[in-house]
Amino acid sequence: MTSPHYLTRRGAVALGVGLAALAARPAFAEDLEERGYALGDVVLGQADAPVTIVEYLSLTCPHCAHFHEESYPEIKAKYIDTGKAKMIVREIYFDQFGLWSSMTARCGGEMGYYRLIDSFLSRQQTWYLDHVRAFNETKNPQPIIGEMKKIGRLAGLSNERMDACLGDQDFLERLVKDFQTTSGEDEVRSTPTFFVNGERVEGAISAEAMAAEIDKHL
Repeated sequence: MTSPHYLTRRGAVALGVGLAALAARPAFAEDLEERGYALGDVVLGQADAPVTIVEYLSLTCPHCAHFHEESYPEIKAKYIDTGKAKMIVREIYFDQFGLWSSMTARCGGEMGYYRLIDSFLSRQQTWYLDHVRAFNETKNPQPIIGEMKKIGRLAGLSNERMDACLGDQDFLERLVKDFQTTSGEDEVRSTPTFFVNGERVEGAISAEAMAAEIDKHL
């Protein structure tokens, strides 16, 4: 499990200002809700499913990627696709790349959100881990940002749309506020952390172990 050393709101805002400087600030709709982003909780599965799985994850957390590669496909097929459970992902931000990748995943609205979450987790090695050591030495974020945008383009996002999202300070502040509120209320101490109908389950557990937790509520 990855233990939290969270990005503070002040730190996140500073990162957003720096990222916005990479491109001209676009014109936005006055209301954040009208800008086409996926805001708040996005439900995967049937809204009336009897079991709700909430997962706190970071897109730069290797343990989170492991769960989504090894356990999640079976859980999705057995419970989410059959209407027995629905899932809600809530992102945690340890660093700027976790925040920026989350902004990219939410950039195109709810329809493409889970596709991008899956892509960032399944390709975490190539877009993030292969480059983070070099970033720690050079402090140049562009190689990782470039890899992030490759994933976004595969999901149909244009470079212009991604630049607009990543340069939107209102959007950034909303995501940071949401993550601080929900993770604080749920006292999230590590990632991944799950709540199955409100019961805490910690760690990148096996599909069998997660199935046992879900079956308690069916």
